[in-house]
Amino acid sequence: MSWEHFIYFAIAAVLLWAVGAWAAWKSKSGMAYATTVLGLLFFFSFILSMWISLERPPLRTMGETRLWYSFFLPLAGLIVYSRWKYKWILSFSTILALVFICVNLFKPEIHDKTLMPALQSPWFAPHVIVYMFAYAVLGAAAVMAIYLLFIKKSDIADQEFFAEQSDKVERDITDNLVYVGLAFLTIGMLFGALWAKEAWGHYWSWDPKETWAAITWLAYLIYVHYRQLQLHRERLALWIIIISFVLLQMCWWGINYLPSAQGSSVHTYSISE
Repeated sequence: MSWEHFIYFAIAAVLLWAVGAWAAWKSKSGMAYATTVLGLLFFFSFILSMWISLERPPLRTMGETRLWYSFFLPLAGLIVYSRWKYKWILSFSTILALVFICVNLFKPEIHDKTLMPALQSPWFAPHVIVYMFAYAVLGAAAVMAIYLLFIKKSDIADQEFFAEQSDKVERDITDNLVYVGLAFLTIGMLFGALWAKEAWGHYWSWDPKETWAAITWLAYLIYVHYRQLQLHRERLALWIIIISFVLLQMCWWGINYLPSAQGSSVHTYSISE
């Protein structure tokens, strides 16, 4: 299997996800589950074939991590749909996955089989896979925050929480997405620390990527603690989620453009690594 085959798997998966999103809107949950899962299996079969073809996990370059993100977004959407039957979430997850798939089609960044010695570790694959799943779940949380801030803003009072409001279900979904995402983010950091210890002899070195990972983790932790305050404001809490997701983007790919990371960070994605 080569990268040239990706477009066929991508088209098939997106069409199946789109059918699943349509079925969710029409309250045909059986079809929504079946087509979304089938699309996930189809897409994952390409990831698995690339894994075999490259003779390594397809996790090294930005293009390869986008493959996983495109896979985990509909998966996260399906989890939300199965738990809360939120009809529009499959549509949003499909659209977001399509964006990353299109980026990969125009800028694949899939390179050769070679892995630098530090990446030849059993911790490499679980670290990145767990992180990609966390990113997808937190991306869904950011979508919910944007929805509550700008689409249902007329239903949100900028005041302390003392009474039940009509958007409690949406707030609960958003909270749970952040909780799950932060949990997997924490597991991913622990896997990364174990990987760093094996590869470089220390658990943490304040590499630019590690620094931004810590900033992102703390940002979501602030949200979790802020939501526990009795006198907190809903709009500010939602803005914390959005800001945290922007920091997450900086951690994921933004550091590649930082002068401090050029030539000094082992986490930057380039052909020369």
